Amino acid sequence: MVVDKVKFDEYYEALINRNSQYLGSFYVGVKTTRIFCIATCRARKPKRENVVFYKTSDEALAQGFRACKVCKPLEKVEAVPKDIQQLIDQVNEYPDRKITDEGLKTMGLRPEKVRRWFKKNLKTTFQAYQRMLRMNTALEHLKKGDKVTTSAFDSGYDSLSGFNYSFKNLFNQNPQDAFDLEVVHSSRMVTPLGSMHACATRRGICLLDFDDKKILDNHLQKILVKKKAKIIPGKNEHLLKLEKELKEYFEGHRTHFTVSLDMIGTEFQIKVWNKLTEIPYGETKTYKDQSVALNKPESVRAVANANGKNLISIVIPCHRVVGSDGSLTGYSGGLPRKKWLLEHEAKHI
Repeated sequence: MVVDKVKFDEYYEALINRNSQYLGSFYVGVKTTRIFCIATCRARKPKRENVVFYKTSDEALAQGFRACKVCKPLEKVEAVPKDIQQLIDQVNEYPDRKITDEGLKTMGLRPEKVRRWFKKNLKTTFQAYQRMLRMNTALEHLKKGDKVTTSAFDSGYDSLSGFNYSFKNLFNQNPQDAFDLEVVHSSRMVTPLGSMHACATRRGICLLDFDDKKILDNHLQKILVKKKAKIIPGKNEHLLKLEKELKEYFEGHRTHFTVSLDMIGTEFQIKVWNKLTEIPYGETKTYKDQSVALNKPESVRAVANANGKNLISIVIPCHRVVGSDGSLTGYSGGLPRKKWLLEHEAKHI
């Protein structure tokens, strides 16, 4: 139980503001209802004198609190609803089959619910998501050397002209020239600290960041410009491997990532990020340590700035860099998350 007044004040403010940076940092028990919630619960906020904070859900349960039916604190944070996940699985398995609103209703899904979820979590509509997957399937066929006609019809298009128009509209080039086309795949991943957005090129992971960061759209735009590519939903081999390794990391079973990376930055920034990957699991370094390791002891500020521009959170562990006095500074994902990650690694080392 949290008894420190300063920490209590911090957590209560986070609760009132539904601050997603505190997901995983605390659970709040409401004395009047005997229910406990997570930081972002949508339910009416309790009065200050009626709450108590716990570090884990087990503590709340041990004290007799029941899990909230609104935020479901015992489930994965921001997990995909079961019915939506089944829909996504079906679309991924059969991208050539177009599902209309009537089709959604037949499956027992409300179209407006599906639209809201896709718009909020994947930043696109359900219909656009389906079109992207069909186009991605066609692109994979073309890259394997299949004919344009075969690729079009096998991907669910009814006419060759319609396929050609859609392909050129999306990629700004003809299907016949698609062999060397650069595509960035994107996927949403659920973690104990909130959902994360991941992107990967054919060379490796180029983005892993929290969905609630305001600068995420800027990161995506940077990828579009640097790679001169389209970002489309779907998973390539690197995203599948990242999903597996990220799950193992949060379960405390993985201390080192082996997934391939495709870093997007200046030569100096990439040197800094590579040096970050050398910081051992469960340990921390200062910005000064990093600058010395790079043989640039006078460039502490430049190193700190490069750390802040890291696009691949956790895998490139910028959370392991602290201030010269050991303070937790400079983590764009939020200091509560940085604290959680360091405590998680210390616990499992």
